[in-house]
Amino acid sequence: MDYAERLTVPLRWWVQGTMLVASLWLAVLVAAPEAYAWSVAAVGLAILVALMVSYGRPQVAVDGGTFRAGRAHIALAHVGAVTALDADGVRRQAGVDADARAYLLLRPYLKRGVRVDITDPADPAPYWLVSCRRPEALVSAFEATRAP
Repeated sequence: MDYAERLTVPLRWWVQGTMLVASLWLAVLVAAPEAYAWSVAAVGLAILVALMVSYGRPQVAVDGGTFRAGRAHIALAHVGAVTALDADGVRRQAGVDADARAYLLLRPYLKRGVRVDITDPADPAPYWLVSCRRPEALVSAFEATRAP
């Protein structure tokens, strides 16, 4: 594995979600019996955990001859230029400079990312725009796999 990163949600999202469930528990406790309030809170917490885990599940990886971004993967032979982007670069590539055909794996809590140009003529996506925590390390992993 040359590079691997899971796009897990940040701790502050977990804290805010827990506070939301606590507020839900308190609101139900005022209007209903305590056992019902705890049941509603337990269901709310289970839903919160399921949503946070599923949203933070995608993995970005360069492994041998393949680049993976979430459920999508492509052989490195079909990858062109790879560019590390700062927060402004990602915002521009996802906004005013965007191509509607591009594959996007963006997370709002990750401001930086990479643009991976696709050279496969059969692939409808001209590039992939992928959020990551260490874009320079991801670009280095691509360069290391291309070096003889």
